[in-house]
Amino acid sequence: MLNCRHFLKSLPSFTAVGVRHGSLTALKEPDRPKMVTQTPGPRSKALIQQLDQIQTAGTVHFFADYDKSIGNYVADVDGNMMLDVFMQIASMPLGYNHPALIRAVLDKKSLSALVNRPALGNLPPHDFVQKLHSSLLSVAPAGMKQVQTMMCGSCSNENAFKAIFFWYMKKQRRGAPPTKEDFDSCMVNQGPGSPRLAMLSFHGAFHGRTMGVLSCTHSKAIHKLDVPAMDWPIAHFPRYRYPVEENVAYNKQQDQASLDEVRRLIREYNARGTRVAGVVVEPIQAEGGDNHGSAAFFRQLQAITKEEGAALLVDEVQTGCGATGRMWAHEHWGLPESPDVVTFSKKMITGGYFYRDELRPTEVYRVFNTWLGDPSKLLLLEAAINVIRDERLLDLVNASGATLQRGLHELTTRFPKVFSQARGQGTFCAIDAASTGMRDKLVGACKNRGLEIGACGDLSLRFRPALIYEEKHVKLTLDIIAEAAKSL
Repeated sequence: MLNCRHFLKSLPSFTAVGVRHGSLTALKEPDRPKMVTQTPGPRSKALIQQLDQIQTAGTVHFFADYDKSIGNYVADVDGNMMLDVFMQIASMPLGYNHPALIRAVLDKKSLSALVNRPALGNLPPHDFVQKLHSSLLSVAPAGMKQVQTMMCGSCSNENAFKAIFFWYMKKQRRGAPPTKEDFDSCMVNQGPGSPRLAMLSFHGAFHGRTMGVLSCTHSKAIHKLDVPAMDWPIAHFPRYRYPVEENVAYNKQQDQASLDEVRRLIREYNARGTRVAGVVVEPIQAEGGDNHGSAAFFRQLQAITKEEGAALLVDEVQTGCGATGRMWAHEHWGLPESPDVVTFSKKMITGGYFYRDELRPTEVYRVFNTWLGDPSKLLLLEAAINVIRDERLLDLVNASGATLQRGLHELTTRFPKVFSQARGQGTFCAIDAASTGMRDKLVGACKNRGLEIGACGDLSLRFRPALIYEEKHVKLTLDIIAEAAKSL
């Protein structure tokens, strides 16, 4: 059995204090990025070429050296060390090689969960209920006591859609069980067992790439090309002008136009026989370009779903786990009651969804697959949640986020021909470039200066740092972006 303290001390990036506390002081990060080659470097290019022989490798940025990556910094195989504000597409809560997570994996009690992956729906481990309470349910949105684990964001949304359809049809049957006709007709994809139901989504949304959720994804055409899609309603999402305090009237008009369209589409589809069972929405449309909605917009959206008898699904796959300064982005809205369903993945380490009691399926095997998640991910999540609480990382996110947002606004003043539309909540931030071509050049220039950054929508640079992103990292980030802008 590996000794946790010995293993951590053998890594140059850790100190003994990290073994005891897992605190930020334990992360021996470099002072700043260090670039010895362009990115991708020659070793990455060679590996990309090798990978491309056996699978499509066109999306690969570079090959990482995860043994050398630490905290907010990712190392590559060419010896470059980059400040990472994209964090594996927003999926790492505590950055790289956090000692608390390594300690959780090396704990002797974790070995069984790592080695014996169970079919959770049939044979859950003895401590599964306890682990759900100490991890997911310890941070459940207010009013939500039910949780279903899954593997990823797409399958979380996919199965949440199913749960909404089950709930809706149970209402239509007034609680009666399905009939023989229901069972027989569904086997040949016909009604009444296969009803004409829909989920309403928004232009610019991204909810995943599997078949059902792809019908609600509208961020990039390449995601959807050649794939059959459902004829489901799509409303326009608000598109704000920034700074918001200078565009109050315009942004309110955006809210109202979207809400009016939502209500109209629900009624139109219901009238023609395709009943809208639910509305799915992201707190911030991430992949679609970091499009925000106001708290008032989301409160009114919930009110419309209540009036029209539809469920409200809030997709927190990218916004969940603290990036906006609260555990869940919808906590900023002041809703009178919880959403009906909240999906999660990415920084939550495991996938799944929380849901209200009334959406619990009556029959068994309705939401099911072989694994239904992975208990080992709950071990990591429990450790991460403890660090978030003990280190008060949401306070750090709010402080660093305020500094980042101010800095992004200053960039729009310093480089008005390059940047506009600085916006954000917590460290979940973005800024627009003047054109897609300029944005792409900025991404490349930032990467070659040691900043691993992402893009979204047509124009935006997006920031998705870990929850351990400090103000010193913000300064480095802003300096590199300014240098990249000057180089254009």
